[in-house]
Amino acid sequence: MARRYRDHHRLKTLLTHECARLMAEEGIKDFGVAKRKAALRLGVSDKAALPDNLQIQQALIDYQQFFNAASHETHLRTLRKTALEAMHFLARFRPKLVGAVLVGTAGPHADIQLHLFAHTPEDVLMFLMDHGIPLESGTRRLKSSNGVYVSIPMYRFTADDIGIELAVFGLLDERESPRSPVDGRPLRRANSSEVRELLDANLAKSIL
Repeated sequence: MARRYRDHHRLKTLLTHECARLMAEEGIKDFGVAKRKAALRLGVSDKAALPDNLQIQQALIDYQQFFNAASHETHLRTLRKTALEAMHFLARFRPKLVGAVLVGTAGPHADIQLHLFAHTPEDVLMFLMDHGIPLESGTRRLKSSNGVYVSIPMYRFTADDIGIELAVFGLLDERESPRSPVDGRPLRRANSSEVRELLDANLAKSIL
């Protein structure tokens, strides 16, 4: 029994590290895709051996700090600076930063993800069009605070070759954040002041 537990634990650890490596090196953004690809590469068919998203996220942070510490910090600072500039530009929609750029796991293929709040998605669309910004439109499927999946209107454009994804919520949706795909808790959101604090802390760390 003890040996079976050790083997199971070792297999889950291997899968966790492989998922983190795939997300860091190949730009895979979806945890489920990373799990399936890692299981295929390692020849694992036992779903019980698959790690949870929180374990993968922590392994991804460890991977980036161990293998790409300096370049990752520089890249993350660039992304957060661009995010802050975009938030100032979109200030009328009370933007909040979410996702990998906020958490600190953003790799070279990561988009900046912002949540905006407007009367209608068309308000955001017209604003972007009035400024002559080429964009793509679509939807983002998120789990709401009550556990129901909803489709949120989404627009995407690029700035300095960095993708910026805008998910547009109703005005009242600012009060309750959707659930995180990592741990199921309310998704962490940061306003422009909090992003500025992250940039200042990052700069102080680089100086030290």
